Amino acid sequence: MWQAICEQLSDTLMFSYQIIEKEKLNGGDISDCYMISDGNQRYFVKINSKDFYQKFEIEVENLRYLRETSTIDVPECILTGCSKDNAFIILNYLPTKPLDDGKASRLFGEQLAELHLWGEQKEYGFDQDNFIGSSLQPNQWDRKWSRFFAEQRIGWQLQLLREKGVNLIDISDFTSLIQNKLANHQPKPSLLHGDLWYGNCSRTVFGPLCYDPACYWGDRECDLAMTELFGGFQPDFYQGYESIAPLNYGYEERKDIYNLYHILNHCNQFGGHYLDSSEVLIKRILSL
Repeated sequence: MWQAICEQLSDTLMFSYQIIEKEKLNGGDISDCYMISDGNQRYFVKINSKDFYQKFEIEVENLRYLRETSTIDVPECILTGCSKDNAFIILNYLPTKPLDDGKASRLFGEQLAELHLWGEQKEYGFDQDNFIGSSLQPNQWDRKWSRFFAEQRIGWQLQLLREKGVNLIDISDFTSLIQNKLANHQPKPSLLHGDLWYGNCSRTVFGPLCYDPACYWGDRECDLAMTELFGGFQPDFYQGYESIAPLNYGYEERKDIYNLYHILNHCNQFGGHYLDSSEVLIKRILSL
């Protein structure tokens, strides 16, 4: 596998690249992550099974889309490829630290707000389906936000669970409930990172950096809600965001609905205590 990586990277760079240093990195619940170096240039490598190649290709497209907004900083893709048994993606490498610095956090909040204000789109969705973690994320265009989120986010995840034998609630009744709760909320479509938890952000010497996107056009509150889901973001981040794009009335009530999508997705991918968390959140939403 590493020989194939060297050969394909050499072809891309147009000079012979030989790995003399390789370090496995922490993080990455789905793919194995490494830093490689030839003694001069370092790269970040993610490796998975060969059938993961399509996911890496879509990740590249999402990163490219975000880079073209010139709002938030994301890694640059150098190469995607395959060996006999594996697929891999190679990105530029920057040493990172947790996004726990007040100044960097505020700057990232401001940059995220600029992303959410960028562009003009009349519908919700994306030009292609992508992945949230290892789960397929459907993105069929829809002019109605309440229907898009109820069907393509909550309903989709509940159906995936049902196919695994997990029946949390009647899908039809609950998606109708979600649609009704969002019926009077028709936000301006914003380009979202889509998987914006603390583990997908960091800081570098050049400023904040985020990665592993699951982009689509939706309610900007979805990104903000997820930043609260697993904790870790500094108060400066939210102050920076609201200095550019204050949140709308009703966000606190909608936040649980938006985060249910991610809890259900974690339940689909990892099971365990996320099943209990899904049940608790569903009961809370039913009581809203």
